Amino acid sequence: MTKTRLLLSVALLCAGWGLGAAAATTATTVLDIAPGVGVVGAGGAGISLISSAETLYYNPAGLASLPGISFTSFFSSYLGEANYSALALTFRNFGIGALLLNSGSIQGYDDEGQPTELLGYSSSAYIFAFGIDPSDLPFLPDLGMPMAFGAQLKAITAKIGDVGGSGFTLDIGFRMGLPLGGFSAVSDVAIAATAVNLFGAMSYDEISDDLAMDLRVGASARIVGTITVAADLYLAGAARFGVSYSPVPTLALRLGVMSGAGTSFTAGLGVNVQGFLVDYAYVGHTVGGSHRVSLTLDFSALDISALGRSMRRFLP
Repeated sequence: MTKTRLLLSVALLCAGWGLGAAAATTATTVLDIAPGVGVVGAGGAGISLISSAETLYYNPAGLASLPGISFTSFFSSYLGEANYSALALTFRNFGIGALLLNSGSIQGYDDEGQPTELLGYSSSAYIFAFGIDPSDLPFLPDLGMPMAFGAQLKAITAKIGDVGGSGFTLDIGFRMGLPLGGFSAVSDVAIAATAVNLFGAMSYDEISDDLAMDLRVGASARIVGTITVAADLYLAGAARFGVSYSPVPTLALRLGVMSGAGTSFTAGLGVNVQGFLVDYAYVGHTVGGSHRVSLTLDFSALDISALGRSMRRFLP
């Protein structure tokens, strides 16, 4: 199978998930679909946010600001044809994760763009990342601003029909908080940037294909303590914007928009009970939409003593 046939075959699947034709001009993998649930419910604008284990998916520099251990997993199905799932485990400064996509059958094409047989497609990515705050390093002077740097290595596989490929890529990230002492109504202001797919490529048999390089910037802020606003811009020609409203600490209501070759609207909600988080997101696509559900265990927010008291109520 040639590179043209491979990319055209996967293009149909990507179009359904809200990706444009540009996604099929280079190697198409699971990395081309916005990951996570909580962040995606608010438009997928996560480059500058600290969002438990989902931070791993968007900016490795954010790992330096995580308060402790967090684990998350999610699942999504699109029109019963494709399944998308992920796992992530993060610590302060480190994180590992896996993204998994598979489809039972998508239309194959030959080199002239004519349809051929139906083909199975799968892709996976395994992420290894770290983030560091320079102020944590004793041999560096205090820079006076809260900032962090990070990097992540991603090992990628893809298979369509009987043809498989693999490769790797490297991302780097930066995040900085902006204290606003004179504005009590605005807090947690941050700016961030990531450089995606700096090095590496996908190899299919005798074909080597570069992954799309991109520079992404983002900013976020919390307003009056209950509203979080975030926006990301991609040099490749995409944008993300989202709003999250938390009327009480245990509940978050989210809305967002993701634009690129097309526009997708998103919505979601999250419930947090003593470090147990359940998130839901709806993502509109070119054809139909998809639902995502995740479970996150944020051990840094887990009140062990309160959990013990609750358990004793059910014990004799």
